[in-house]
Order: sequence, then structure tokens, then C-alpha cells
Amino acid sequence: MTHTASAVVFEGPRLLATRTLGLAARGASDVFVKTLYSGVSTGTERLFYTGEMPDFPGMGYPLVPGYETVAEVIEAPKASGLRPGDSVFVPGANCYDQAKGLFGGAASHLVTAAHRVIPIDSTLGEDGVLFALAATAHHAVRAQGGSLPDLVIGHGALGRLVARVACAYGARPQVWEINPDRHTSSEPYEVCSPDPAGSRRFNTIIDASGWAAGLDQWIGALAPRGELVLAGFYTRPLGFDFVPAFLREARIRIAAQWQPQDLEAVRQLVLDGDLSLAGIVSNRATMDQAHRAYQQAFEDPACLKMVIDWRTHQ
Repeated sequence: MTHTASAVVFEGPRLLATRTLGLAARGASDVFVKTLYSGVSTGTERLFYTGEMPDFPGMGYPLVPGYETVAEVIEAPKASGLRPGDSVFVPGANCYDQAKGLFGGAASHLVTAAHRVIPIDSTLGEDGVLFALAATAHHAVRAQGGSLPDLVIGHGALGRLVARVACAYGARPQVWEINPDRHTSSEPYEVCSPDPAGSRRFNTIIDASGWAAGLDQWIGALAPRGELVLAGFYTRPLGFDFVPAFLREARIRIAAQWQPQDLEAVRQLVLDGDLSLAGIVSNRATMDQAHRAYQQAFEDPACLKMVIDWRTHQ
């Protein structure tokens, strides 16, 4: 059976449309789902929207954005263990005949390989869109068996999840945030402005801000032989003063995107009650309001996390 989907489409830089696209036929190992919620990424998706994304495999227009989708299973192979009505997280899909699906999750219906989706508790609702971002945070915190962070830079959506994942593993990091409106937190960690005096040194710092100009300050806050983990996405060349890094024997690590084991680890942390995804989604819109919603997500600093609610567009 041939299916179609209503989708958000980046036609080109700053050109957003909503239109109907044909979907690939479901294969024997594929799952067919209807979308309940999709999240808007203010990192990579914003760069595709503005046309600032550096050359990246699979990039191009027209493009369906979105890799943070909560959906309900309609059809699934028996061997997958999924059943119609199950709630799942879908990290994007490449299933369109008239648009690229590098991300592909911002559509009313999706077809993707069953092994790519993970079952989630339906009571999570819209908070379930945060699984990919939480997995990215987990990868930054736990990849390569490094020390848990004692400082996190940035208290946006990613920074909050980095700090929460660190707390789930027993750390209590300090969080630096330049926007005083983002200093409030009910989590068991301190949020404050960056310390220009350098009164404390940190063994492991995770930068979740993506602010390239702060690199020298973050290195200056390292303890001897400390590690700086770059977990943001940086569109400009990075540079730093060599002498402070030399004196500290600083180590710099880049945390790339999450791996399947990170997604599974996050699912287990949430299931066990050790990691909460609540309180991060700040704004909501329907598919018909997509143009305004994406602009707000990309341009309004008060918008922490935007979610598109697809339930009225099925």
C-alpha cells in the first residue's frame, strides 16, 4: 500500500513549507507509524534552515527536518516485538519520494526500519521527543569512560540534559550560563554566571553551548591535566591560546552524535526513574503553525524547546 504524509519541508535556506509527500512502501522489516509529537532542534536543524550548515553527508534541499519524533505504531513486523498502538521514539526517517530525509522526522506518518525505533512509556507524552538530545548528552558524559563532569557550560536544553545525566551517575556539576533568565533549576546542581576570576578549577568540563569564543575561558578553568569536552556544534574554525593549554596539559575531546547504546542507556535511566525529561519543553505549536514555530525556536532565546503537536493532523 502506498502512503502519503503531511510534512515540514525546508525548500531552501529560510524557505519553509508544509506539503504532502509520498512515502516509500513499507518493507518486511519496516515499521509504519503516525507521529504524535516532533521536536525542533536549535542546533543542526537551525543551521540547515539558515543555510549555514557546513558540508555534511546527505545534506541538500528540499529536506524534511526532525530527528526527535514520538509516534504510535500502525504496522510492524512480528519479529520486531512491536504491536499496533505501541508508543515509540523514532530518530528520524528517510522515506520520502520528493524530499531528502537526512533527518526526516517532521511528518505526520513515517516508514523506517523497525530496529531504529525504541518503545517508550506512552505517559511521557511530548517529553519523549527529548530522547535523542538526552542520548547526545549521555554520549558526551559517558563516552570513552571519562570522568564525570564537574562543570557544564550552557543551561539550554542540551546543557540541562548533560547536567541531569551527570547527576544520574552520581555527579553534582556546576553549570555556567550567561543568560540570567536560565539560572533557575529544580535539579540538584548549581547554575550561575561564568566565573571570570577563575577561583575554582575543574577536572572535566563539558561545553554544551557551542560558543566558540568561550574556548579560552573554558580552558582557563581547567585543572592540571583536565579535559574539555566539546558537545556543541561549531560552525566556525576553533582556536585557543596555546600557553594556558600547555601549562595545564589540557585534553580536548569532541563528542559526536549519540550511538544506539546511548539511546538504550537513556531509556533505562528514564525507566528506572534516575533521569527526568520533564520541564524542558517550553513551547508548543501545531503543524499548521510550523513556520512561526520554527522561527521562534531558532530566534527566541526564551524558547528552550519547541514541540510540534501532530495529533490534530492525522
